[in-house]
Amino acid sequence: MAKLSAGVLLFRRANHGIEVFLVHPGGPFWAKKDNGAWSLPKGEYVEGDEPLAAARREFEEETGIGVDGDFVSLGQVRQRGGKVVTAWALERDLDPGALKSNTFPLEWPPGSGRVQEFPEVDRGAWFSLPEARVKLLKGQVPFIDRLERVAGDTVPAG
Repeated sequence: MAKLSAGVLLFRRANHGIEVFLVHPGGPFWAKKDNGAWSLPKGEYVEGDEPLAAARREFEEETGIGVDGDFVSLGQVRQRGGKVVTAWALERDLDPGALKSNTFPLEWPPGSGRVQEFPEVDRGAWFSLPEARVKLLKGQVPFIDRLERVAGDTVPAG
């Protein structure tokens, strides 16, 4: 059974076009990675959970900010490792400086016996769609393409 994950892709309209809000994973493995490392705020859920509720919960856990509004389905993608990610778009602005992520324990350095707490997300930022295609994990780029298609049609202007 594939792991299931759900997330919210926030977007806003700027003078130069649509921008999306992405998060950078915390912890030592991701510390020096940039292009191809960012993600939409998302997290795992189990079969039987309501995916949109899971997406909203995970967004709040990773950013410290609750989201509500007119969500637009962006469908699902299967990432290279087999995880199935379901996402929704939501037009909303937020200040990346207000981000406050939950944390996770990790033995670091490996084999040291010392467990440290790391933020699940160490930062968030707004990116234009071309920038987002470079920053995002490759398996999530289809969500940018889908947002671009629906943003002028079914997503209400802010």
